[in-house]
Amino acid sequence: MSKKVFVISASPRKDGNSDTLCNEFVRGAQESGNDVEKVRLSEKNIGYCKGCGVCNNTHKCVQKDDMAELLDKMIKADVIVFATPVYFYTMDAQLKTFIDRSVPRYTEISGKEFYYITTAAETDEKMFDKVIESIRGFTVDCLDDAVEKGIIKACGVWQKGEVNSTVYMNTAYEMGKNV
Repeated sequence: MSKKVFVISASPRKDGNSDTLCNEFVRGAQESGNDVEKVRLSEKNIGYCKGCGVCNNTHKCVQKDDMAELLDKMIKADVIVFATPVYFYTMDAQLKTFIDRSVPRYTEISGKEFYYITTAAETDEKMFDKVIESIRGFTVDCLDDAVEKGIIKACGVWQKGEVNSTVYMNTAYEMGKNV
């Protein structure tokens, strides 16, 4: 059965390491017949949450930017992929802002399958624990019936393109293929 897959690339670098792994995931998922859409957050206009609380009652953000459209796509998806480079042992600001801005309708994001793609220059895989835990703070702790399906912790990739010659490329492709 075909699934609707929404891939969120938080990499500020087009074709950076986490963005490249997204592309491999997308390729695998499409080859398996899934309906896949990838967005690059750096190409979207998404403001920071203002903490005004209006959305608690209206379920709509007061800001007029690209987030409402992206939130609709998240709600309609069966599978959601979060991809981020690791900055100072956590997700980058683009992904954190995206997650923060989901507040107006986050209760509608239920029963989704999640994949996490993370990349870092650091070679110790333990450093990814904080990143994954912070993402889980949203998916597992706040969303109903979230199911983690796969995690990529791509170590030792810093310069753009370094991931191309690693096993992580095949891992991302196979993960997408098995959606």
